[in-house]
Amino acid sequence: MQKLFLTEKEIRGLLEKFGSPLYVYDEQILRKCCREMRSILDVPNAHVSYSVKANTNLRVLQIAHEEQLYADTMSPGEVFMALKAGYKPHEILYVCNNVSGEEMKYCADQDILISIDSVSQMETLARTCPGARASVRVNTEFGDGHHEKVVTAGKKTKFGVELRFMDEIRRIADEAGIRIVGLNQHIGSSVKDPGNYEAAANVLIDEAMHFPDLEMLDFGGGFAVPYRDEDQELDLDAMRAMFRRIWDRVSAEHPNGKNISLHTEPGRYISAACGQLLGTVEAVKENFGKTYIGTDIGFNVLARPMLYDAYHEIVFPGHEDGEKKAVTVAGNICESGDVLAKDRLLPIPEVGDPIAILTAGAYGYMMSSTYNCRLRPAEVLIRQDGSAELIRRRETFEDLLATFNLD
Repeated sequence: MQKLFLTEKEIRGLLEKFGSPLYVYDEQILRKCCREMRSILDVPNAHVSYSVKANTNLRVLQIAHEEQLYADTMSPGEVFMALKAGYKPHEILYVCNNVSGEEMKYCADQDILISIDSVSQMETLARTCPGARASVRVNTEFGDGHHEKVVTAGKKTKFGVELRFMDEIRRIADEAGIRIVGLNQHIGSSVKDPGNYEAAANVLIDEAMHFPDLEMLDFGGGFAVPYRDEDQELDLDAMRAMFRRIWDRVSAEHPNGKNISLHTEPGRYISAACGQLLGTVEAVKENFGKTYIGTDIGFNVLARPMLYDAYHEIVFPGHEDGEKKAVTVAGNICESGDVLAKDRLLPIPEVGDPIAILTAGAYGYMMSSTYNCRLRPAEVLIRQDGSAELIRRRETFEDLLATFNLD
């Protein structure tokens, strides 16, 4: 069950000190999730990779690195942030998709392994970085995820190389002296079914047999987190047993199996639960028989509900035991789609009361924007000793001008 990790008094104090809205992360929960993911890879030479795109706050990245996680990056900017957080090049995988040769060269020059996901992109790598080391993202035709927009494998996605094109990939790589040292995949986000994940993993292992000198197999992610009270927790024991079967097969069947490092990328699982988004109720109104709770949390602050119809538990601290009514919770952006929850049974707060959005540590601040010239909020870390550390300041109006040429 999702619950607040702060009291109403603490929430009001944080909003008063750091402004509203406000992202808050709990260090203990973040470290716990890192360790849970490491525990499911209870096999030799295995690594958990943190998906940097889920939350790129430098302090969050540093904690993940302290917990011995590797980094899965999607852009030179994410590579830059990972390096700044202390990750070494061998701990970073750059998973590119439809990028320029300049982006590839930026990573190759820093000895970071590049994952290629098309014949065209292998040709680009061959032109710009001959002699480089590479991984290949394979589309195993198994897709999964909580929404069609987050399914990243199968027959209806842009990602990965179809198995029928792998011979062409090898030919281009051989001609350019590129060493294919890894294969990787990612079937989707919020994966709940270990069976589907393992089926895709076995296809990747089958393909790995054509690469006798492989050094790495990355089976991707990302694993589901419980956004609703009734959602089940991820079965860590089942995942651990699955990875043991994967390891047993790789080590027994692949020519270099004993030396191949196994990776997984749990995605949102690392940072989602540690984050909660705090805000303020600014209006309570009736419109044609419907009750609207207006807040300062617009989709510029949390985009997931608008993008994916994503569900987040909503709490009005101090009103948990109040009588509930079907309400629509909305933000302050001039768009009809700016809705956090529609027709949800919730207690009725008062103007000025705090609101808390749970499980907001992944794809929250990272997807925020200055749409409507709204300012992005601050981010605060609740340390293990209970103290609050400002880890990103709230934006100012002056920040809106920072990239303009005003000469």
